Formats: sequence, structure tokens, C-alpha cells
Amino acid sequence: MRAPLNESSAFTLLRKGNSQAFDFYYNQYHQAIFANIYKIIQDKTFAQDILHDVFLAFWEKKHTIRSADSVIGWLYVVSQNKSFTFLKKKLKESTILLENPKVVELIMETPEINEAFYQKQLQILEDAVNHLPKRKKELFSLCRFEGKSLEYAAATLGISEDSAKDYLKQSTRLIRQYIQANYPAEMSMMGIVIIMILQ
Repeated sequence: MRAPLNESSAFTLLRKGNSQAFDFYYNQYHQAIFANIYKIIQDKTFAQDILHDVFLAFWEKKHTIRSADSVIGWLYVVSQNKSFTFLKKKLKESTILLENPKVVELIMETPEINEAFYQKQLQILEDAVNHLPKRKKELFSLCRFEGKSLEYAAATLGISEDSAKDYLKQSTRLIRQYIQANYPAEMSMMGIVIIMILQ
């Protein structure tokens, strides 16, 4: 009987084209990625379509993902970008209305999405998150990448919900500061991602 998959073994098998490894990642992350997409576009039907596109891209681009630790970040960034591409198209068609003019402006200014754009965003985001203190990094990853509630994250880390809320605020501030200090030229490109992280 084969041992249950974990992040490391699933990643190795995924790169060999193993469908069970794909299922492992889908089951592990599809709810969090759907929540991330829905937070942006606010439409369940379209969010489901984009979720399908994200995991299709995940399968097709599996050889471009650097490591098991990069998977959730890759899914997160790609889901953000696909959601913004969808919104940009709908805004051009004037079929949706967004209330926040700053978000509209950033969406319309976003460059065309390609693999290099994904990889650059992922690299910057991973770098910023990896520079967080250990506990803040754990909490940020649970809440923002895995879609867990503050209550769940607080219980997992053995801290109060108030502390968890404070850690999350500090983490988003530190990520913004880190990107501004270390990637000033890319800050406009990352602007949308940062805004969505802060919501």
C-alpha cells in the first residue's frame, strides 16, 4: 500500500505527470484559491471558471514551479492575475462596476500577463514573506495563502485571536515596507497584489 502523499512527495510525482499528485494539491488548496478569487471578482460562477483555469495552468506549467514550497504561492499569484485579467476585460466591456477607483486604476494599468510576470510576482512575494519573523510568516501563510480563519490560525499557533489579528496587520505592513525598500521599480506592478493582500 502506497504511503499517503505529503507536499514533498506530491511535488516529485506532480513533475512526473502523476494525476494523484495533482488531486492532492487540488484537494489541499482549491477552497483557499476559490476564496481568493471570489474575494476579487465577487461572482461565484465566474470564480469557479477561473479556479478551473488556475488548476489547468498549474498542471500545464508544473515544470516551471521551483519547489514544493512554491506551490501555494504560485497558485495564489496565478489566481490573482487571472482574476485581474478577467476584471480588466469586464471593465473594458463596461459590464461590471467596481466601487474603489484606486483598484480600477491599478487593474487597467496592469501589464499583459505572461509567465515572466507570474514568476517575477511570485519571486517578490515569496521574498517578502520569507523575511517575516517566523510566527508572523506562519500566521500570514495560514490566513492569506491557505485561506484559514483568524480563529483557526490563532488556535494552530497557540495565540489569542487579538494577537493573531495584530500579527496579520503587522505582517501586511512589513511586506509592503519590504517590497517598497527592496523592489521600488516593481512596486507599481505589485500594487494590486499588495492591495488584495491587505484586504
